[in-house]
Amino acid sequence: MLMPKRVKRRKQFRGSMAGKASRGNTLAYGEFGLVATEPCWIKSNQIEAARIALTRYTKRTGKVWIKIFPDKPVTVKPLGTRMGSGKGAVDCWVAVVKPGRVMFEIAGVPEEDAREALRLAMHKLPCKCKIIAKADVEGGVTE
Repeated sequence: MLMPKRVKRRKQFRGSMAGKASRGNTLAYGEFGLVATEPCWIKSNQIEAARIALTRYTKRTGKVWIKIFPDKPVTVKPLGTRMGSGKGAVDCWVAVVKPGRVMFEIAGVPEEDAREALRLAMHKLPCKCKIIAKADVEGGVTE
C-alpha cells in the first residue's frame, strides 16, 4: 500500500475539497488518462486495486503512471468510544482528488485495450471518472 515514509505532523485537519483541480489536470506522460469528475478521498488500497486492474488487463505491456499519492492521514476513533478524549489513531491514508484531476495515465497499448483497462480501473475508484485521450485534447488526430 502507498503511504509516506515519514511526515512532519502525524494528524491533519479534514480540509476542503471545494473547487476544481488547478494542478495535475492535463495528460503529461501517457496517451490516455483517467480524470475525476467529482471530488473525493481515494484510499491507498483503492489506488492499488485500480493499478492491479490496469496492469492485469494490459498483461504488463505498455506503461502506467499513477499521478496521485495518498499523503493525507485519516483518523478514526474505536467503535463504542464516547465523545471527547482527543483525536483518534491514524486509520488509513488518502489522496485528495478534485474534479479535473488526472489520476492514471497509460501509453504503449492499442486504444481499445487502453480504454477497457481504464474502464476496469474506474470501477475500483469511489468517484465518477471519465477517460480522455491526448489526441482529443490536442485537437484531433494528425493523419
